[in-house]
Amino acid sequence: MSTTTRETARRCPRCGGAVQGGGRFVVWCAGCDWNVDPAPPEEDRGRLGKARRALARRHGEQLLAEMTGGEVPAPRRDPAALAAYAIALLVHGVTVLLAAGGTWFLVTGWGRPLMAVGVFLLALAWTLRPRPYRLPEDGTPVLARADAPELYALIDEVAGVVGTRGADLVVVDGGVNASVTTRGVRGRRVLTLGLPLWEILTPQQRIALLGHEFGHYSNGDARHGRVLATAYRSLTTWRYYFAPTPDPSLLDLLVNLLSLPPRAAVHGALALLDRLSLRATQRAEYLADSAAARAGSTEAAVGLMDRLLVADSVVTTLRREGNAAQVVRRGTATGDRADGLWERLAAETESIPEDEYERQRRVGALRGHSVDSTHPPTHLRRACLLLGDARAAAVTMTDDRGGSITAELAGPRSVVARHIVRQGFPG
Repeated sequence: MSTTTRETARRCPRCGGAVQGGGRFVVWCAGCDWNVDPAPPEEDRGRLGKARRALARRHGEQLLAEMTGGEVPAPRRDPAALAAYAIALLVHGVTVLLAAGGTWFLVTGWGRPLMAVGVFLLALAWTLRPRPYRLPEDGTPVLARADAPELYALIDEVAGVVGTRGADLVVVDGGVNASVTTRGVRGRRVLTLGLPLWEILTPQQRIALLGHEFGHYSNGDARHGRVLATAYRSLTTWRYYFAPTPDPSLLDLLVNLLSLPPRAAVHGALALLDRLSLRATQRAEYLADSAAARAGSTEAAVGLMDRLLVADSVVTTLRREGNAAQVVRRGTATGDRADGLWERLAAETESIPEDEYERQRRVGALRGHSVDSTHPPTHLRRACLLLGDARAAAVTMTDDRGGSITAELAGPRSVVARHIVRQGFPG
């Protein structure tokens, strides 16, 4: 059913009750849930799809019961997570075998054609090596400690509260997201702050966001470890190499057929790794949410969940800003539009009514657990936070501290805003 405006439907056509929404928001009925989800995802087809959905729902319900059964349990490694580690080590082992085989052919075949085999295997091993996170090279702002001492002090304080260490570098980009990843042999941590998300949060919600991201390291999230993370990247590279050539010639068709078995093996390994680590990863999200509440307060963590619920509205606003800038792209118009981007985004987000948040929560309840999502449904994460006694903030954002951090981010804010209005927002 298509989205309807308040002007064309003031009463619910199903139950006759008053409708919610209107304007730029979906019109729906809180009494009978009419039009609450106007564009639902396609239903699972076939027995396999329905079985996967039922399994995801059952595992999700079991996990929620575990997380809400009393005191939050400590991190642990279950058999599935251990099996995921074993597969990741096997992936890295294949790369080691390629390197060893290439070295052997190169040494024993020196001066003979076998050298070419050795060079090929070594080159293949090099491209398939475990690839750590690489810093962006497209002009995305990267802040060192000297560039933003107050921001780093806040990060260190939040990380200490949740039981881990802070970041070595901060990347500021245009994503509606945030993450912490590990870079290099020394395990340097890189915090990526998506300004569209950061700018729509209150000061305490920003602390909760940092607590959540660093909480992944204190709760033993397997996918944030170097073994699994680099195995995923290696398998993704393998998948790229074995991808079939589109519109193939006769020779390409032969290559596609020969690459079918390894391509199937790579796809199978990725799917199995996903499936084995999924439950542990979703569990780690609940634990990271608990860390967010511990750092910024339960109220702030719940507010963060609400902001995540309306992320699509943020994307829509940024796309509209980018499109508008393209229309008026003359002289300094683009720069002028970039100057007020974050203020307009914050105002648009503040104007979202409570009934839209409630609708999004109901949509999440209707759609339930995804069969492949690394995150539990946001409405369940929010509900889990509200159970039990509310936590007070262990870290607070004073006006002086907030002002200093805003000043430190002034340069990146301008760079990212100009990129969005000039290049558009990919969303």
